[in-house]
Amino acid sequence: MYGMNVHKAVIENKETESGISIHFVNEEYDKGELILQAKCKVDANDTPDTLSQKIRTLEHEYFPKAIEKLL
Repeated sequence: MYGMNVHKAVIENKETESGISIHFVNEEYDKGELILQAKCKVDANDTPDTLSQKIRTLEHEYFPKAIEKLL
């Protein structure tokens, strides 16, 4: 599952948190060693679009931090 499908599923399942996982790539999808994780709160009025924006904000904040960590 990826993209907007994830955000729709999070909303439909009434999850209270969502987030990102940054990991190394290997031969198995999403199975590489974890580098960094970050999460955000899912509000009752969030839509897949607003949740997508929150996730994008996390990505913009944490991808540079993950790169710095690896350097």
